[in-house]
Amino acid sequence: MSASDSDWWRSAAIYQVYVRSFADGDGDGTGDLAGVRAGLPYLAELGIDALWFTPWYLSPLADGGYDVADYRCIDPAFGTLVEAEKLIAEARQAGIRTIVDIVPNHVSDQHAWFRAARAARPGSPERALFHFRPGRGTDGELPPNDWESEFGGSAWTRLPDGEWYLHLFAPEQPDLNWAHPAVRGEHEEILRFWFERGVAGVRIDSAALPVKDADLPDLGAGRDPHPYIDRDELHDIYRSWRAVADEYGGIFVGEVWLPDSERFARYLRPDELHTAFNLSFLACPWDAEKLRRTIDETLAEHAPVGAPATWVLCNHDVTRTVTRYGREDTGFDFATKVFGTPTDLALGTRRARAAALLSLALPGSVYVYQGEELGLPEAEIPRDRIQDPMHFRSGGTDPGRDGCRVPLPWTGTPPAAEPWLPQPAGWFAYAADRQASDPGSMLSLYRTALRLRRTEPGFGDGPMTWLPSAPGVLAFARPHGLVCVANLGADPVALPPHESVLLTSGPLTSGELPGDTAVWLRARGGGR
Repeated sequence: MSASDSDWWRSAAIYQVYVRSFADGDGDGTGDLAGVRAGLPYLAELGIDALWFTPWYLSPLADGGYDVADYRCIDPAFGTLVEAEKLIAEARQAGIRTIVDIVPNHVSDQHAWFRAARAARPGSPERALFHFRPGRGTDGELPPNDWESEFGGSAWTRLPDGEWYLHLFAPEQPDLNWAHPAVRGEHEEILRFWFERGVAGVRIDSAALPVKDADLPDLGAGRDPHPYIDRDELHDIYRSWRAVADEYGGIFVGEVWLPDSERFARYLRPDELHTAFNLSFLACPWDAEKLRRTIDETLAEHAPVGAPATWVLCNHDVTRTVTRYGREDTGFDFATKVFGTPTDLALGTRRARAAALLSLALPGSVYVYQGEELGLPEAEIPRDRIQDPMHFRSGGTDPGRDGCRVPLPWTGTPPAAEPWLPQPAGWFAYAADRQASDPGSMLSLYRTALRLRRTEPGFGDGPMTWLPSAPGVLAFARPHGLVCVANLGADPVALPPHESVLLTSGPLTSGELPGDTAVWLRARGGGR
């Protein structure tokens, strides 16, 4: 893999840090910046190029930190701004860049702006920074429109003075009014604040949602354009953000998931965002035909604007890969999550190992969610310990996202302090210190794969070519003679002609590739 320093992001392996659950540096049961700083040698040895931190700012944590009260202050549970600056600098010295998270759609209801708006009168300048409206019905007792929250229920909450405010997520996350110049100006200053502290990039949460139709109309049947998804006005905002990033050599990655390929690609034009999350790959079942189609569609979406694709198997919002791939339905859908879904963890682990090699071999950049390199399964959280608002907004039917947010097991013994989410029985069999000395562990597989991905010039951004393969098999060539073969079927298949085997996700069987196994090969005469 080779890329100039300014183009590092086109081929990067980026590790997602959910600070609250990565490592507890002060022994209070909650992960913190001290824990991440202590973990930098581990991360450097893992072989990643950058860290993406989910929000570490001051927050009541009503939604895992995505309810930001102050972007210029680190939440005391995690540390201080000085510690964050040290972490950014120390990581860079270790060859690791930092990406922070910005949430433009909303702030916390404890943000100074919203506290002032709540205290102000209807029609005041303070309320103009948000979406306040009178209700419908005889006495304004009905919400202003029919929009629903992403977490379930109405997207509106009524204040004692009778006005309603909009929140596409939890009531503690009031939506900002992006038609107001102060909102735009504030966010550009937030970007500068963090770029000046050395961050290399910014991930934009729910990047297609911030702008709303000024009339806030009902959704209706098939309304086009949508009143709050993928509004054209967003592109002017992101062009202004790009100008800020270019001043510092920073990059953006947007959380954008749209069914229309042409409209998706607009966000990746040269004067807008650099990359966008590839959630369709994450959501795809363990099926060769469907995965190949998803890969082809992803590359086709990015080609017209020359942007690199991104690949991700898991994040802090979805069921962990080992569990998902060990279920009969290996895709993900929040609406179908249920308690106690049967899982074949041995099957899921084999598939997750193969999927790791598949995703790391594809062209572009790749994201690794913390704990995936340990092969962690989804944890079953006791109902009385669940904290995710998605669970409560569903009336208790959805287990929520806490199961993929349980603190990582670092050693084979339980921590001294009770973690903020309980670690299941048997969790410490996955401990990092145990896996580090086991050449057959998931951690060893990821370390070897990421080392090869960094040192082999054929990996990362660049072309790929599909190779002839049997049904249920994905085989493709990368530059410099590199070949990846993933057998998603049940029966072993013969390997294509090759000079050497670089890495396998599992043992070969009499020289053949078993089912649910992947391999990296060097083709004959491939060279370097």
